[in-house]
Amino acid sequence: MPLNKKTLKDDGFAGFRPIRSLEINRIPQHQGIFVVLRPAGFEPRFLAKSTAGVFKKKNPSLPQAGLEAEWVADAEVLYVGKASPGSKGNRGLRRQIQEFVDFGNGRPPGHWDGRLIWQLVEAGALLVAWKELPAEELNAAQANYHAQFRQEHDKLPFANLVQARA
Repeated sequence: MPLNKKTLKDDGFAGFRPIRSLEINRIPQHQGIFVVLRPAGFEPRFLAKSTAGVFKKKNPSLPQAGLEAEWVADAEVLYVGKASPGSKGNRGLRRQIQEFVDFGNGRPPGHWDGRLIWQLVEAGALLVAWKELPAEELNAAQANYHAQFRQEHDKLPFANLVQARA
């Protein structure tokens, strides 16, 4: 089954809002999986320098050739992330997505998963969708979405550089 907006909606994902107009308080606070998708008609153009924040003194930018090598031409899904409850139980989708967007706006992150998103021109037009899941299902769900994508495209989504493990 292909991983796209329709199949994700059918699987219980909600939101599908452009990054630039996300209303953070409308995103659930519970843990879950979130995806970044390209809208219809979105064609990749890459920035020479990422808008993302620096992580542990490392530059988040990849050279053009590296970005082109990661791009999956016919895929709608560009990134699959997860939002766990965290060690203190105060994390979740709202906080994780807010930190992801803040990262793209140049703030230093706690991690740099999905960093390639922030080297796309018009990243603000990309869509974010989410699905609440119990904490004990997160790793398996993310690994399953990666496996589904890999089965269809023979590689991970554009901004997922590491295969999730169940």
